Amino acid sequence: MTSVAQVKIDRALLSVSDKTGLVELGQALAARGVELVSTGGTAKALRQAGLAVKDISDLTGFPEMMDGRVKTLHPKVHGGLLAVRDNPEHAAAMAEHAIGAIDLVVVNLYPFEATVAKGAERDEIIENIDIGGPSMVRSSAKNHQFVTIVTDPADYAELTAELAANEGATSLAFRRKCAAKAFAATAAYDSMISQWFAFADQQQLFPDMLAINGMAPVVLRYGENPHQQAALYTPVGPHGRGIAQARQLQGKELSYNNYNDADAALELCAEFRGQAPAVVIVKHANPCGVAQRASLLDAWHDALHCDSVSAFGGIVAVNVPLDGPTAEAICEIFTEVVIAPGADDAALAAFARKKNLRLLLVDELPDPRRGGLAVKPITGGLLVQTRDNGAISEADLKLVTERAPTEQELKDCLFAWTVARHVKSNAIVYAKGGATAGIGAGQMNRRDSSRIAAIKAREAAETYGWDAPRTVGSAVASDAFFPFADGLLAAAEAGATAIIQPGGSVRDEEVIAAANEAGLAMVFTGMRHFRH
Repeated sequence: MTSVAQVKIDRALLSVSDKTGLVELGQALAARGVELVSTGGTAKALRQAGLAVKDISDLTGFPEMMDGRVKTLHPKVHGGLLAVRDNPEHAAAMAEHAIGAIDLVVVNLYPFEATVAKGAERDEIIENIDIGGPSMVRSSAKNHQFVTIVTDPADYAELTAELAANEGATSLAFRRKCAAKAFAATAAYDSMISQWFAFADQQQLFPDMLAINGMAPVVLRYGENPHQQAALYTPVGPHGRGIAQARQLQGKELSYNNYNDADAALELCAEFRGQAPAVVIVKHANPCGVAQRASLLDAWHDALHCDSVSAFGGIVAVNVPLDGPTAEAICEIFTEVVIAPGADDAALAAFARKKNLRLLLVDELPDPRRGGLAVKPITGGLLVQTRDNGAISEADLKLVTERAPTEQELKDCLFAWTVARHVKSNAIVYAKGGATAGIGAGQMNRRDSSRIAAIKAREAAETYGWDAPRTVGSAVASDAFFPFADGLLAAAEAGATAIIQPGGSVRDEEVIAAANEAGLAMVFTGMRHFRH
């Protein structure tokens, strides 16, 4: 097979669901003397624009039938697409069967995703599975040595520019590029359909084959480290909206680490969706300060006071639109990224003076209880699990100590528990009065997490001149059970008076006895939140 440098476009087949730019493309092709062949609604739209169009039935000699299910699945279509033009046997077959060559195919597929998204009934969804479209796309892409395939209206301008630059022809480089995009488009389309059949139609949580896809990559400067390459993809098909859909108003482009940390901040901030103003500060995907107050400015100060050292160069997320005073306060320290569901003019003006600060606005905070799958690659495979969207309420708690928590201690327990589920294991979170007092993350044992959190609290007290660390009189949350009493006793030494933990250790009785001896109140959740 000989690769042809340039192929002149004499005949084009157009069949699109998305009519964006269709008429303008048709006019550009007609102006170059290209014969237009089309189907159904596409032909109608072109004729209404005054363009001469040949119906696909004129090409095939068969009418469109079966409610349009059968129209392009015909040898005179696919022969015109798949024929190797410089192959004598192919050329003879084309001549014998009166098959004309098709040089350009412009196809986009039935709106399967939009049909599912609008909540259509099963029969309508099935009818929006395109068969002829993907077949033409794949035939054209396979024979890209001779055929140009365009699947995206966004590429029409590049197509017309290509024709202008090559006197009505396309280059091999352009056709190869289009073919690659075409195969990706049909692969993504089929993966959407397979996901719908598996998850929605058959209720299979873990199907025999898992199709994973992404589109519209944003190539990042580098990955976690400068020697790594990275890109951001968004899923094809229905998916939650989050940090990937945020609008960046200012600042340098986001790095891989920025996206990872910003996602962690937004996910934790979403726990306070629809509640009083809350501020979350994250560093290296771990919260280093969280607070909820009557005003956003007060929440900022109390979140910062938990660990101002780690907050330097951190990520800030808020659950309500940003105001000027809070923005001014945030700008007093070096902050990489700020995420908010809106910002007033005063806040925008404050951030504008910090050119490198990235400001991201989201339309709304994601639902922290949403479902979905989390995927993690490992050597030779993928680990797949449902999202950790489990939650507990006050009614779910089991009192296990002689002393019950006070009303305030109970509130602090639940606040600490909310934060702890977003801290890397082993996680220990002290909270008091709706703010974190100390956070210990990612340690190999729970005792060290307790001690690190207490150290941070003592450092904060020294920094701000407090009489005592905020861990005194606090509640402490552990993401998993205390396997020994030492972690609990370390929390008691830091001044904690109430404990919230999952329970379930073989040494629960030993831990409960230690809590009773120390005069602590302790409740079990029955649910753990490992975050590795």
